[in-house]
Amino acid sequence: MEPANHETATGSATPLSPAYRTEAWKKLGSTAFDVVVIGGGVVGAGAALDAATRGLSVALVEARDFASGTSSRSSKMFHGGLRYLEQLEFGLVREALRERELSLSTLAPHLVKPLPFLFPITKRGYERPYVAAGMFLYDSMGGAKTVPAQKHLTRSGALRLFPGVRRDALVGGIRYYDTVVDDARHTMTVVRTAAHYGAVVRTSTQVVDFLRESDRVSGVVVRDSETGETTTITSTVVINATGVWTDELQALSQQKGRFRVRASKGVHIVVPRDRIVGDAALILRTEKSVLFVIPWGLHWIIGTTDTDWHLDLAHPAATAKDIDYILEHVNTVLITKLTRDDISGVYAGLRPLLAGESDETSKLSREHAVAAVAPGLVAIAGGKYTTYRVMGADAVDAAEQFLPYKVPASCTAKVPLVGADGYFALTNQTASIANEHGVHPHRVTHLLDRYGSLVGDVLAFADADPGLLEPLRGAPQYLRVEAVYAAAAEGALHLEDILARRTRIAIEYAHRGLECMAEVADLVAPILGWDDAQVARELEVYRARVEAEIESQIQPDDEAADALRAAAPEARREILEPVPAPGARLT
Repeated sequence: MEPANHETATGSATPLSPAYRTEAWKKLGSTAFDVVVIGGGVVGAGAALDAATRGLSVALVEARDFASGTSSRSSKMFHGGLRYLEQLEFGLVREALRERELSLSTLAPHLVKPLPFLFPITKRGYERPYVAAGMFLYDSMGGAKTVPAQKHLTRSGALRLFPGVRRDALVGGIRYYDTVVDDARHTMTVVRTAAHYGAVVRTSTQVVDFLRESDRVSGVVVRDSETGETTTITSTVVINATGVWTDELQALSQQKGRFRVRASKGVHIVVPRDRIVGDAALILRTEKSVLFVIPWGLHWIIGTTDTDWHLDLAHPAATAKDIDYILEHVNTVLITKLTRDDISGVYAGLRPLLAGESDETSKLSREHAVAAVAPGLVAIAGGKYTTYRVMGADAVDAAEQFLPYKVPASCTAKVPLVGADGYFALTNQTASIANEHGVHPHRVTHLLDRYGSLVGDVLAFADADPGLLEPLRGAPQYLRVEAVYAAAAEGALHLEDILARRTRIAIEYAHRGLECMAEVADLVAPILGWDDAQVARELEVYRARVEAEIESQIQPDDEAADALRAAAPEARREILEPVPAPGARLT
């Protein structure tokens, strides 16, 4: 079965549609690019957008799916990093707060949302003025802001804001503001914006070797992870933005790196909203770091852990020990204690930290580093999700030395992501949009906060089939049309892409997507060209993924959990068994 074709009025394929993917493969093999970016996480996406908006020709390739690694497994905050003030990383906090404000007000107001936090004061005397001083810095370091300043609360005031906290767990509190964001959706939107400005972007496109001219890197060899086909992409400069895979790509390039990246595992649990009574997020100190309790739609996200990880980088596994650690710490302050039975979802991600002298990953630098590794090859790593735009600009600045002409300065601070323009006006039209399409206004709000001003494009897919405006039977928080749109316009190629990243069904429902996967497969099969055999394989692979994750989460240690999770089959057939291109050297 051939994939459905989705084209614009001019006849060219819509960015991230199946037809666009076919065109992109041809362009990768036939175009001499200024820049090739390796890695479809938020930093790679940011670098591609930055380069494209400077007028450079850009290719972005990702071995799996956009945000399939670290960028879909964060604490879901676009924040300055309050705790980094104690580590005296003032520059990092200032930079992150400026980026937070920029995204809130201009770049992505449809995706990045303000959120009140409660900081519990647990000791009388010195703690409140000490924390207040830090909060004052936090409020003022980022310059102009659209969120309220800190507000001091008595014990009664703190408990009114968060009634679920035990009375003896605090003596007062401070309310401050940060933000919440769907990280996977945000990353994908940065990619779509890069494509909008001319970047050629493609998932399931794995770099298997580097091209060289004498001592200079001159491009990459890539393999289609779906078909095993290979092609070469020539470029003036290559940017390695692969996060925790930085060292692996560095070894493949056969060049000596300028820094090392160390992976730190962070685990989060997701519980239904009714398990905890509160009207704000909660930040708790632990003996090692901090623990966040963050409202997330109809759920709470609680985390995170911070431990070294030396096993499978693609599929970090949560263990029973990780989950027990989170439950133990959050239960010290909650009136109604959480148990494993309350958990709807669990996810584990890896932070790409710059390796330092300390053995404690919580003290490793969250600053980023960028280096010209060899002529024509730039690497960037470290940093925070919030500072992705600055990191992308720094990577392109470093790449400029290898380009034959002067490159304009970065302008991404003035480039809203797709869906941002017109968002505020559309929020005032929620009722009329709902009436026009025959859906409840809260559904329109849900769509606006996921797609922004692209909401009309999403709803248009239901014009010929109003049944697409019905909720998914096993995941009623999402409409059927969202699954269709994910495959038709957001680059999703597999069930996992849709259930784990375009939506967050895999962590928001206790069935992890199993109860709606067949319905989703039926919806997207005509778009992606799946026959019955491919549908059956998608269902089998996704079920195996879920079962492996659940089983790994009752294992006692990383090794046992990793062995179970890594044994599950890959949706992308060619990832684990490379098919070398002629002359390619795989390591």
